[in-house]
Amino acid sequence: MERPCKPLVTSDTKVKVSSTLDKTAGKKNLTDGNPETCWTSQQGLPQIIHLVFPEPVCPMRLILTFQGGFVGTQCAIDVAASALEPIWTTLTHIHPEDVNRRQIFQLPEDSSQEIQCMKLTFERSSDFFGRITLYELQVEGWTP
Repeated sequence: MERPCKPLVTSDTKVKVSSTLDKTAGKKNLTDGNPETCWTSQQGLPQIIHLVFPEPVCPMRLILTFQGGFVGTQCAIDVAASALEPIWTTLTHIHPEDVNRRQIFQLPEDSSQEIQCMKLTFERSSDFFGRITLYELQVEGWTP
């Protein structure tokens, strides 16, 4: 029997980003649940979002909503079991479309391992200058 998925990114999830364009487009906007706010990176690649969950989680899918024209079109997803001394392993690579709509990416079945950290590394962008604009970031899965 499959467990029901729930949102894993909460107000207790620590979020770090590689850069922010300005205060109005900061990392807090990634997890505020408001579809009108966003995080925008400065120019240059790669751009990184690092999540540290308050407890171990088992991620099953990743949900992203970009601004078309500023999409991370190639992204490596790395995970680590511990936040104290993370040993990163690549879970998968995803290739979001250059569109404004919500995109859902199923994570590999072996992602049901317990993790505490997830790192999204945007290696390519649809923007010539390498900027990324993200309105929604959510990881769904379950807690052991």
